[in-house]
Amino acid sequence: MVVASAKSMRIISWNLLHGQVIPPVGSQNWQADLITAAGQVGGNYKADFVSLQEVDCMQPRSGVINQTELIAQSMGLKYWAYLPTISGTPGEDWQRIDNLTQSIITQDSPATNQMTYGIGFATNQEIKKIYVKQLGRSVIGMPLLIPKDNGKGVRFIYVKDEPRVALIAELENGLTIATTHLSFVPFVNVFQLNRLIIALKKLSGVPVLVGDLNLPANIPSKLSGFKSVISQSTYPSWKPKIQFDYIMVANNQEVQATPFSTIKPDISDHVPIGVELNF
Repeated sequence: MVVASAKSMRIISWNLLHGQVIPPVGSQNWQADLITAAGQVGGNYKADFVSLQEVDCMQPRSGVINQTELIAQSMGLKYWAYLPTISGTPGEDWQRIDNLTQSIITQDSPATNQMTYGIGFATNQEIKKIYVKQLGRSVIGMPLLIPKDNGKGVRFIYVKDEPRVALIAELENGLTIATTHLSFVPFVNVFQLNRLIIALKKLSGVPVLVGDLNLPANIPSKLSGFKSVISQSTYPSWKPKIQFDYIMVANNQEVQATPFSTIKPDISDHVPIGVELNF
């Protein structure tokens, strides 16, 4: 397969950690910090498509803003979509969203006041169709290491796993790009990965998989039939040692991948990754 119109695409993956400055500060200007970080990332990667994970929308904890929309505007990307996976706040009180497809918010949607959390994307390419794939969740949570609120050291908290989904954009240029954030629970994330790839292969267009897969050591390439086109440690942002974030294409897809130089914006515990794909 070849791309129908565009011969190349600049794609990035960015886990936002809801725009949290690292190390955390007592008083954060959430909107200004996100605009600054988006400007830095956009200026460095000059992306045609940005995949976003751990995204807030109208959350009091992050300044009551639609983070996907703000990033799209800051990067000059005309089209965007946000998929809330839960209402409420992760790690606190939340409820699953039953009708995911009807919950998608785009540049053409009316403004919302609902407090949600999920995944999103922004692009300069026209969107032919948007799909949602439910991937399930782990029935058990896990203790996770997070920065302390005062920015001094880290602490463990028990986190209940939320529903995992994929937001898939079929673009007019012939690419079909899936954005996802898989479970942090071992083996569950492998099951979710392969469930998503099976679904992605059934759609039209050249498939690309982007996101935080919560799998280290290039495990996704070894177990999925897709290959990572970039090798870069992405976590933790202050001293990256592990790759959790990937940009992947099918093993039989002929593509030349040119990774971009790395930058570390002040927000998030993940480093964004970017690559130019030439088909």
